[in-house]
Amino acid sequence: MTSLILASASPRRLALLQQLGYAPEVLPVAVDETPRAGEAPDALARRLAHSKALAAAAIHPQDTILAADTVVALGSHLFGKPRDADDAARMYRALGGVWHQVHTAIALSHRGQITLRLCDSAVRLRVLSTAEMRAYWETGEPADKAGAYAIQGFGAVFVSAVQGSYSGVVGLPLFETAECLAACGLPPPCLSGHA
Repeated sequence: MTSLILASASPRRLALLQQLGYAPEVLPVAVDETPRAGEAPDALARRLAHSKALAAAAIHPQDTILAADTVVALGSHLFGKPRDADDAARMYRALGGVWHQVHTAIALSHRGQITLRLCDSAVRLRVLSTAEMRAYWETGEPADKAGAYAIQGFGAVFVSAVQGSYSGVVGLPLFETAECLAACGLPPPCLSGHA
């Protein structure tokens, strides 16, 4: 019997899977996340999700592996995790008042095959004041988030609009994830018995 393994240390991805009734084993894997020269943001998300799934499948080849990667971008410019408060402020100034893209790719390894899906969403942050930038940074929330904000946390107060998948912006698009898992014989447990 195969089991579901989440190849991610993200508590947000785990919580989203649990929301659907899954209880995956968590197996974080380390891959080099350095973008390649000229690599498009969506291509980066796909490549990293694929690499994470491969790395976890090498450890647990008989299990179903779910991996994901989220990339925040404004055009071709990437916004990774901020180095410090100044770097976060630079991101807020660039992203404030304009639409930016959030690309989340999922990779599912099942019986030696890897399925890739990409979810593209657009997010608009309002313009933040310097005091707001400082106060938000001091909550600790932005430090490990691509784009230096968390739509599911305190950062929600700065998000004026979202087009696309909210869960995809959080880090795991549930529609695409549920479809892929169902195709592997693992439909969402929250729906079992109600089909």
